[in-house]
Amino acid sequence: MLDHVGILVADWNKSKAFYDAAFLPLGYTLLAVVPEQFTGGVKVGGYGKGKPDFWLTEAVQTGPGRHYAFVAADRAEVDAFYAAAMANGGRDNGGPGPRPHYHEHYYGAFVIDPDGNNVEAVCHAPG
Repeated sequence: MLDHVGILVADWNKSKAFYDAAFLPLGYTLLAVVPEQFTGGVKVGGYGKGKPDFWLTEAVQTGPGRHYAFVAADRAEVDAFYAAAMANGGRDNGGPGPRPHYHEHYYGAFVIDPDGNNVEAVCHAPG
């Protein structure tokens, strides 16, 4: 349904370091950085696999936190995402584990990013 989404970040370098680390276990990388002459001097970059799906835009006002869940191939990727995010400025919002109240095979981990967004890695495969 969605092709891509984006969030506003207060500190481009801090957020880039956080997402570089948190996305590494999931296989997502920074695929595009828009030249600043096209953004009015604002830093903009997109992460994904194959094409940019999740965009960061540096802004003075970041607004309220949002929730974004990213696909993990297995439970080990969820665990690695959580560990990397926590080691790079994330705050715990629900460690790795089953969430049967969401779905029978739901296994996820939740972390608050440097701008207050609730980011998650989730695997729906049977454990």
